[in-house]
Amino acid sequence: MSKKKIIIVTGLFFLVLTSIRLIWIFTLGPASHPYAVQGVIDLRGWNFDAGRTLTLSGQWEFYPNTLLRQNAAGSQSDTTSKSWVQVPGDWRQAFSPDNKSPLGYGSYRLHVLVDPRGNQEFSLQMMGALASSEVFVNGSPLAHSGHPADRPEIYTPNNVPYIGTFTTSGDAIDIVIHVANFGNQSSGGISNAIKFGTGQALSREHRLSMGTQLVVCTVLLMHAVYACILYLIGTRQKALIYFALTLTCTSLALLADDEKMLFAWVPVNYDWSLKIPSLAYTGAGVFMLQFFRYLLPEGMKMTAFRPFFALCILFALCTPLPTAPYTMITGYFFILIFLFPFIAVPFIIFKTALKGTPDAIFLLLCATSLTVNALWGIVKNTVWFELGYYPVDMLISFLALGSFWSKQYFRASAQTKLLAKKLQMADHVKDDFLANTSHELRNPLHGMINIAQAVLESGKKTLGDKNVKNLELLITVGRRMSFMLNDLLDFTRLKDSRIHLQLKPVPLQTVVSGVLDMIRFMTENKPIMLSNGIPDTFPDVKADENRLIQIMFNLLHNAIKFTNEGRIVVGARAINGTAHITISDSGVGMDDETLQKIFMPYEQGDLGNTAIGGGFGLGLSICKQLVELHGGQLTASSKPGYGSVFTFTLPLADSTVKVEETMRVPPLFINQDKPSVSMYPDLSAAASEVTASADRPNVLVVDDDPVNLSVLVNILSPEHFDLVTASSGKEALALLDTKEWDLLVTDVMMPYMSGYELSRSIRSRFSMSELPILLLTARSRPEDIDAGFLSGANDYVTKPVEARELKSRVRALTDLKRSVRERLRMEAAWLQAQIQPHFLFNTLNSVAALSEVDTARMRTLLDVFGNYLHGSFDFQNSARVVTLKHELDLIRSYLYIEKERFGERLQIVWEVDEDIELQIPPLSIQPLVENAVKHGVLSRYRGGTITIRIADHYEYAEIAVIDDGVGMDQATLQRLLDGRSDRKSGIGLLNTDRRLKQIYGKGLQMRSIPGQGTTVTFVASKS
Repeated sequence: MSKKKIIIVTGLFFLVLTSIRLIWIFTLGPASHPYAVQGVIDLRGWNFDAGRTLTLSGQWEFYPNTLLRQNAAGSQSDTTSKSWVQVPGDWRQAFSPDNKSPLGYGSYRLHVLVDPRGNQEFSLQMMGALASSEVFVNGSPLAHSGHPADRPEIYTPNNVPYIGTFTTSGDAIDIVIHVANFGNQSSGGISNAIKFGTGQALSREHRLSMGTQLVVCTVLLMHAVYACILYLIGTRQKALIYFALTLTCTSLALLADDEKMLFAWVPVNYDWSLKIPSLAYTGAGVFMLQFFRYLLPEGMKMTAFRPFFALCILFALCTPLPTAPYTMITGYFFILIFLFPFIAVPFIIFKTALKGTPDAIFLLLCATSLTVNALWGIVKNTVWFELGYYPVDMLISFLALGSFWSKQYFRASAQTKLLAKKLQMADHVKDDFLANTSHELRNPLHGMINIAQAVLESGKKTLGDKNVKNLELLITVGRRMSFMLNDLLDFTRLKDSRIHLQLKPVPLQTVVSGVLDMIRFMTENKPIMLSNGIPDTFPDVKADENRLIQIMFNLLHNAIKFTNEGRIVVGARAINGTAHITISDSGVGMDDETLQKIFMPYEQGDLGNTAIGGGFGLGLSICKQLVELHGGQLTASSKPGYGSVFTFTLPLADSTVKVEETMRVPPLFINQDKPSVSMYPDLSAAASEVTASADRPNVLVVDDDPVNLSVLVNILSPEHFDLVTASSGKEALALLDTKEWDLLVTDVMMPYMSGYELSRSIRSRFSMSELPILLLTARSRPEDIDAGFLSGANDYVTKPVEARELKSRVRALTDLKRSVRERLRMEAAWLQAQIQPHFLFNTLNSVAALSEVDTARMRTLLDVFGNYLHGSFDFQNSARVVTLKHELDLIRSYLYIEKERFGERLQIVWEVDEDIELQIPPLSIQPLVENAVKHGVLSRYRGGTITIRIADHYEYAEIAVIDDGVGMDQATLQRLLDGRSDRKSGIGLLNTDRRLKQIYGKGLQMRSIPGQGTTVTFVASKS
């Protein structure tokens, strides 16, 4: 809608609202009547029988600081001075032109002239006088609100509307109203029009005003409750909460204003009768802004309203103040708080409508109606006091808001229908595509399987065992693909009702045994026992044999997928001519939510990252439809962690057979049970037969699917890798310490421990360069890839994987590991070769000193120094491992030199078995000894003792370097082996630690106590 149209529609709507209000005012409001002049109002000739009320507005006599007392005749007993004051209006000028305070007390007086008509009944309604009032008619008290007095100590404030009724037979009525205000700083005196008329007319208008207010409040509160209910049971939209709060505050404001029914129901003191309406109007404005902000988030910016919200908070914080300061402070900005939302909201919605927001015009009309109502409210309280309560604007705003939501609903409904139609068409296209694709793939797939089968049968003697296994694996994978294609075709046929059963008596026990034999290969590498608990004597069932095989195969296939270890048992019992067949497993189980949807097409159980996936999710849906075609039912029961039980029913073939109610429950171990292939796995054994070599990368492959493991082994073996397989993350972690691994290839979706969790566990011990990880999975969404790298993976490959891509990535990661390993070796050799100048200088000084006193020791020191230099520059320092003797010779040379220099300050204790046959990484003990000498014992003046201990064990040797030097605190220990430290000191220790972890899986172990010394140990395997 264009800007011009929006302005025209809004302007016309404004005129309509104003016209309706004016009609209401002149129809139901007070009729045109005389006004009081100098304390007298002449109502002679006024037709009171017409049922219309009037207001006693005009000039009243006013007696400041005087509470008039009247005698029985109605004559004034006080002779104080009087003035004229406008009613309704503020009385400040009546006290003194210089006095701006509204505080004080006084008396209003009016003479009403009427036609004498016997005993006439009249009523008078006081709508408001600040802050207490009492009415006297012809000298008699009529009604009051609060207790006006001439001193603050004895006066009682209250400002609740009240009605008084009296009768008179004369032609004049003398009305005196006492008013006192000692607390309200905003204004004082009679602030609202005084209604006058017959009791019946005034009562009718009073009931109309209260009734309309109650109707509006009821509507508002009902919608508030409805909004809260929608929030609790729906989408938890914040707009609903703010809508409910807006309606609640608006209802509270309506009940506390005009007739002030709230204070008639719930008595409160005068202070709160002033504060509650102000707080309610403030809350309504704040929550209305928030409501439209969430309803139209693109059009309202929160930052633009922060000053207003701050002002509202400041206003609310003034609530605890006493009445006088409260009214004086808040009176200045209450009008701003009241008006701002009703000006800002229409302006923002107008801008939103210009942007083309659908149905925004209805919100603009709603906001316009609210703004018009607010503006007329100000007119009523400041200029046109005779106006009563008017409900139409509020109801029209609700109609406009309801129209907006209705249009939104109908538009969303139409879009939903359109999307549903498109989804149905897409679903139909998808089914056609899957059916056509399945048909097109079946022929080449079956051709591949047949060719492989022919080659296997014709060349079994000449192919060799390895090629025979590869062909068998190819045929197995092809058959699995064929099963999936058959599922797609069957699902399409079932959907189109194109499957017809060939029913005949079928021996159930035979069918189950055959299916168990068919799927035993699927339990490879899993400790699962398959049990057929159906006796040979079980009666035949009436079924289509091929479809029964399909049902059993799908159910057992599902059980194997979700069972990592334990048993899968097939049992049956005959009850009332029906066979109840059960397949129970000890797998991961399912929760109630998964149970509700497992029989739906394309649905699979999802237990998070440890879910065992595969297939299209059609197997159970097809099973259920096939069972129902047989006239039976398929049900499931399960509990997470306790396995699942699937039960389906089929009719027995011969209904004349005596009904049996037997159930075969197999014992824990039975003779017929055949252990699964995983009980005697050959993959790991085959891998272990490969001769390990330092030049062949060691690759650990982890996957819970034995077929996937076989494929990976066959792809990577020709690339000269030493492969070891594991079927779970737990098994992989157990294998980590058995040797130095160059790469770990793991599937992400595995039971109990996902690839992500395995990667995180490995990263707690090895860095990304020390043990690269390649994740392999079918899930390739961005969040999955991100999670893989965050868990510590080096690379990520999605399935199905191209063999060349997988080999390239594996080569790249193993080359990375090899280069890191070589770098660490060269770094260690380089560190040793970088002999510090001061060490050379000190050693040469020692040689020079000995030449003067002991030439024999000098020659010995020169020989040892030469051996030390030779050992430091030896090419063997860049090798992977060296003999223990080579390492100890270098250490002895170094310690001899230091001993000559420091004498008795350095004591050496050797606890070494010289006959140990051991190879260790080069320069793995020497940095530890050098560190103990320089930073341990020689850091103290008196020196100390260094112990070198090599303890021989059966499969390993424990090497320890112990000193009784200065020691270290825990913070220093942590920094020494922190790979992320920026410290340049301790590089030798860090290098040694990383090389030990690569070769043995464990690094340096350090213990130290300040002042007592340090112990550094590591374990070297003999294998």
